[in-house]
Amino acid sequence: MSNPSDALWRIVTLAETEKEYLPGKTHFWHCKPGMVKDTNLMVVRATLPPGEAHRFHHHPHMEEVLYILSGTAEQWIEDEKRIMGPGDSIYLPKGLVHGTYNTGRDMLDFIAILSPAQNPGPVTVEVADEPRWKNFKPDC
Repeated sequence: MSNPSDALWRIVTLAETEKEYLPGKTHFWHCKPGMVKDTNLMVVRATLPPGEAHRFHHHPHMEEVLYILSGTAEQWIEDEKRIMGPGDSIYLPKGLVHGTYNTGRDMLDFIAILSPAQNPGPVTVEVADEPRWKNFKPDC
């Protein structure tokens, strides 16, 4: 049983996560405004099957940390590619274009932490179809 909604803290079990099913990916929200009282963090666990991605995007008002739990990520930071595996993490300042692609054979499982959650928005700006980014060909 989790704590009352007016408490300053909250345990979120996997069963209690807010699940978001999107084409090619699933998000398990552990922390975000409206879910945890007075938070300024967003914490989401994401799973991407082989060949799927969080295509090129940026967060104009938020910094982000990605932490790989399992699988292989082809991580793009603007026009630079890096391969990330379990235990690897990356810090991304606000406004930096990036994309996370599952180029491996297994499910990619990672955690994203974004802050500040309280901001003027938008949270994410998709840019993968813009001319500069659509010519990049991830290996998936």
